[in-house]
Amino acid sequence: MILFPAIDLKDGQCVRLKLGDMDQATVYNDDPGAQAKAFEDQGFEWLHVVDLNGAFAGESVNGAAVEAILKVTRNPVQLGGGIRTLDHIESWLSKGLARVILGTVAVRDPELVRQACKKFPGKVAVGIDAKGGKVAVEGWAEASSLGVIELAKKFEGAGVAAIIYTDIDRDGVLAGINWDSTIDLAEAVSIPVIASGGLASLADIVRMTMPDAKKLEGAISGRALYDGRIDPTQALAILRRELKPEPGLFEERT
Repeated sequence: MILFPAIDLKDGQCVRLKLGDMDQATVYNDDPGAQAKAFEDQGFEWLHVVDLNGAFAGESVNGAAVEAILKVTRNPVQLGGGIRTLDHIESWLSKGLARVILGTVAVRDPELVRQACKKFPGKVAVGIDAKGGKVAVEGWAEASSLGVIELAKKFEGAGVAAIIYTDIDRDGVLAGINWDSTIDLAEAVSIPVIASGGLASLADIVRMTMPDAKKLEGAISGRALYDGRIDPTQALAILRRELKPEPGLFEERT
């Protein structure tokens, strides 16, 4: 079970948005490379990066910041935001990314996702961002008519490495991950699912260790790490079963 620390890039800085609103951005670090190295030093083994400007623009905008991150961390990095073509995918993978995340293009052009998976096996993830149960695109600015599971099933057997599922209604507000919808998705497809949006506390970390969450690849944490609501050492120890959480920290669903 992987805990992915998140670096969201806006205008070259590490930020967190509230409910996906670019006008509600909190800057946490103006040096993305230093933030990536800090996460590595804290013991994290992966890094989740999003080019927020790129998601709206449909092309990479924070490329220099991403390259700075790749230069300083040994951890594998997955990147989403504005990646829309096979050439763009190949360019980023050639620079050392572990995998790219395709979001808007997965809705607009599912066949491109299948082609990318075939050309770059194990290197392509799909980002499914939902608001009110429907998939959102173009940096969350537009809603589609597609349901989450409906879209996910389009990629069964295509070779997608993972699905990153984000509940926009919970993103950046520390309301806790939408575990019911996330686990429903994981049970509906064979593709590994990564939970995103709203991870708030160690209770969510403990929730990741529950039996019905075993199908998940992991979860992404942003604001809770930056705000100090989650202690990285403690969280990673719980996930590695090296530390038993305090009784009652999370009550298992009945």
